[in-house]
Amino acid sequence: MTHSIFVRRVKAVFGLFGAAMALVACSSLDRLSLAVPTVVTPYSMDIVQGNVVTSEQLAALQLGMPRAQVQSILGTPLLVSAFHAQRWDYTFTLKRQGVPPQERHVTVFFNDDKLERIDADALPSEADFVGSLRKPHDLAAPKPLEASAAALSKYPAPAVSSAPAAVLPSVNAYPPLEPAVK
Repeated sequence: MTHSIFVRRVKAVFGLFGAAMALVACSSLDRLSLAVPTVVTPYSMDIVQGNVVTSEQLAALQLGMPRAQVQSILGTPLLVSAFHAQRWDYTFTLKRQGVPPQERHVTVFFNDDKLERIDADALPSEADFVGSLRKPHDLAAPKPLEASAAALSKYPAPAVSSAPAAVLPSVNAYPPLEPAVK
């Protein structure tokens, strides 16, 4: 009888000890869970919206151009307002993880369907824009693939065979695709 009471008490002590350890573990896991977002960041895809307008495209515009010519150079405007029919807005945004977002605006104004005025942010050249699309890890120079003479000496040179090389079938050795017509 006393043995079963002793076993129950030991089980109760271990149960209380286990519960206390679980509570301690929960509080330390809570602190750990608050630290994880600063170390681990979720993947965020690149978001590109609008028209890319470069300084070369802007230089190709000339006052007095018809709308169709402006559209062939800059593309279809992102915003065409029914209330401002004489104005086209070209907006470009690029949001990428780990890189400050890019945002540019170009507004062209027309008078009697002829280009009258251009308002634009500072625009990159096409080469500068393409260069800005590289990801930070792409910018690191690749390591050269070279081995020193000491490293190569570990491996013996392949044996040169005196046997004739295998003769590969010529391209004409394939059977015809269609049966011969008789």
